[in-house]
Amino acid sequence: MNEEDALDLPPVPSIAERRGLSLVWIVPIVALIVGGVLLARGWLQKGPTLTVAFHTAEGLEPGRTEVRFKEVVIGRVTHVSFGSGRERVLVRIALDKSVESLAVEDTRFWVVRPRIGAAGISGLNTLLSGVYIGVDAGESIVSRTEFDGLESAPLVLRGEPGRSFALDAKDLGSLDVGSPLYYKRTRVGRVVGYSLDVKTDRVTVQVFVESPYEKLVTPQSRFWSASGINVAVDAGGLSVNTQSLASVLAGGLAFTNPPEAAIGSVPSAGHRFRLFADERTALAAPDGVPVRVRMLFRHSVRGLAVGAPVDLLGVEIGSVERVMLTPSAAGTQFPVEVLATIYPNRLGARLPAETQAVAGARPDHRYLKRLVEQGLRAQVRSGNLLTGQLYVALEFMPRAAPATLDARAAVPTLPTVPAALVDLQEQFGEIAARLAKLPIESLGQDLQLALQSANRAGAGMQETLIAANALMRQLGPQAQAALGDVRQTLVAAQTTLASIDRQVADADAPLQRNANAALAEVQRAARALRVLADYLQQNPQSLLLGKPDQTPLRTEVAP
Repeated sequence: MNEEDALDLPPVPSIAERRGLSLVWIVPIVALIVGGVLLARGWLQKGPTLTVAFHTAEGLEPGRTEVRFKEVVIGRVTHVSFGSGRERVLVRIALDKSVESLAVEDTRFWVVRPRIGAAGISGLNTLLSGVYIGVDAGESIVSRTEFDGLESAPLVLRGEPGRSFALDAKDLGSLDVGSPLYYKRTRVGRVVGYSLDVKTDRVTVQVFVESPYEKLVTPQSRFWSASGINVAVDAGGLSVNTQSLASVLAGGLAFTNPPEAAIGSVPSAGHRFRLFADERTALAAPDGVPVRVRMLFRHSVRGLAVGAPVDLLGVEIGSVERVMLTPSAAGTQFPVEVLATIYPNRLGARLPAETQAVAGARPDHRYLKRLVEQGLRAQVRSGNLLTGQLYVALEFMPRAAPATLDARAAVPTLPTVPAALVDLQEQFGEIAARLAKLPIESLGQDLQLALQSANRAGAGMQETLIAANALMRQLGPQAQAALGDVRQTLVAAQTTLASIDRQVADADAPLQRNANAALAEVQRAARALRVLADYLQQNPQSLLLGKPDQTPLRTEVAP
């Protein structure tokens, strides 16, 4: 018996060999396929990766900070690092495939944060959502992946409706990027930039007029600075002008159109306008070619400042440029030289045609010469009694001394007359001199003596009044009795007169008849006296020789 029989082991079953893939590998294979599909899909949908350089990475977080175009999320920040020299911060941005056209060279990027500036308050929504990177799409066809970011949002986005214009200014004043632009005190635009030209020493201010207000701008529009509060104290008095509180704080501009301007004729973009200092200067009539003139005054012109107006018959035609002393050759007198600029076009008409043919003299100088020969004179007058400001008035004075003007001089001299106040001062000085010659002290002594005499007379009169009052108190009863007697006498006399009137009224009364007879006798006596007077006038010798016999005396009695 062998060993296998002794153990009596059961037979070993045979295992058939199996071929093919086990079910265990199905899940990993499916996961691998899905991952590959997702990876391919993500690779196909992946947009370009851009690098933007900023000065600071404040508020930027990789994986969380969004990139927005017109408030639509188009990507995210994937990495933030330093550039070479650690002067700039490099922000890597992954854009979506749908906006890969934004990766061109004129696309602009900036970080949107809460800001308070001249343009107002912006970025308040970032207080809750966090900062994000804004994008302004470019229009170029040249691709680019590296950009320099802006520190603030551009004030004019590409495609924004409106139009830009340029303003030529002497200085910037209180204007800044974002300062408002007004039309009839309504905000219609803003300042989007400025630059200084070192060749012309002028400032160019770029303004943007929003749609649909760009139609209000015409080639004749007048722009002026409306910054802050415009307070002017001059010969015209006190004037205060401003546009709004925003312009007071941050400055601003304003524009309007003259009445003859046609609304609708919009100038081309970039058209240059002149920026005036204030509204009054902007709306003034066209100045034309200026004419410089000089005037010499031989009295004080205190209160006449640079910029004071020069007017003709109340219409301002120029302004004062300079006031200075010009000592005479002997040095004993110091006339005041006033240099002014006037504009003949402000007279309301062009220069006469006949003056334009004069050789050797400017037409405007010749025209001024003719006005001077007709009596035009310059005089300093007071424009404001409160401030003491003076101005130069040009008036026609027929009684002024004859004068002329050198039309060939580069700066002609206008003849002047003394100010009215100067004449008053001279008259007051003469009056004061005459008063100084009066014997004031002796007059004062005489007046004092007269007052003393009046005081003594007043004291005596007072004593007399006191005595009269005492006498009246003593004679009071007797005076009343005397007054009663006088009253009774007057009543009796009134009764008698009344009876006489009744008798006179009665024609048959004896009194009336006697009175009539007495009047007849008086008339006869008067006629006799008249005849005697006539005879004596004709024969005065009868007073000595008597009545001649041959001359009968006839007496005519009037019937």
